[in-house]
Amino acid sequence: MARKKPTWKMLSYGIHTNWEKGSKELPKLKKFSWEIPARLDIEFGYVLNIKQARGKKLEFTIEHPNFIDLKTGEIAPSFCGEIFVRSNDWDFFLGDTLWAPVEDKIGTWTLTTKLDGELLVKKRFTISPDNNLS
Repeated sequence: MARKKPTWKMLSYGIHTNWEKGSKELPKLKKFSWEIPARLDIEFGYVLNIKQARGKKLEFTIEHPNFIDLKTGEIAPSFCGEIFVRSNDWDFFLGDTLWAPVEDKIGTWTLTTKLDGELLVKKRFTISPDNNLS
């Protein structure tokens, strides 16, 4: 019997509750939005539900405005990573949290997710000066 082709759908995007990396609990949606206020510790991103892809490699990238990595003194590179899909009905969160100084995080953040090299999602969030957007 032929294996079913993986499917996916976006469950949420925008501002979420804070998330601890590695936690089994994904963050909860607070507000749907592609525009995010530049606030300290605000969590933003999206949650995908991926089906029929157990064991496949999920690659993700977070491209951000140029800011200085305080540890190295250099412009911080894009964040890239990979994880293997853990089940045939799996939820995945890709996002980030703003940290001080938030002013250098203002601009476009592009979050990309691929499954075995095939593009699933490429979405842009705009971090804007905090004018009570949420």
